Amino acid sequence: MPSHSPDGTTIRAAEPVDVTSVAAIYNHYVAHTVVTFEEQPVSAAEIARRIDDVRSALLPWLVAEEAGRVVGYAYATMWKARSGYRFSAEISVYLAPEDIGRGIGSKLYDRLFPLLQARGIHAAIGGIALPNEASVALHEKFAMRKVAHFQETGFKFDRWVDVGYWQRTL
Repeated sequence: MPSHSPDGTTIRAAEPVDVTSVAAIYNHYVAHTVVTFEEQPVSAAEIARRIDDVRSALLPWLVAEEAGRVVGYAYATMWKARSGYRFSAEISVYLAPEDIGRGIGSKLYDRLFPLLQARGIHAAIGGIALPNEASVALHEKFAMRKVAHFQETGFKFDRWVDVGYWQRTL
């Protein structure tokens, strides 16, 4: 069921109509940042496949919508494929660049964490390309704590990038 906030933001499950908007948001990060280590734009069809994969694992993929426009999204994927990891999920959040700093990421995580708990997820894990003060602040706002720091594990735009992992037990 969608959640509506007084400022007009609706948080709801992603729908097929959202894939073009989600792809546009994600592809901004692909083209301009090291937030993701993907280096080629992702098609709307590929986003649709990824949403289906998330749903087939009975995990949430949420979008934030304002005035009919998708302004961000968050989702969870299984942490690892082996059955012993079935109670752990990796979480991600992406916002339209013009909507960063407006609290939308918090609204998405406010809805995502209870859904993960209801699904029986015990550990939520977030990977962050470093440095990224805004993402670190968001994850720590939700009681996630840094548990790992891998040096120079990502490579994009001709440079090495560190990756940190934050975790919260639900």
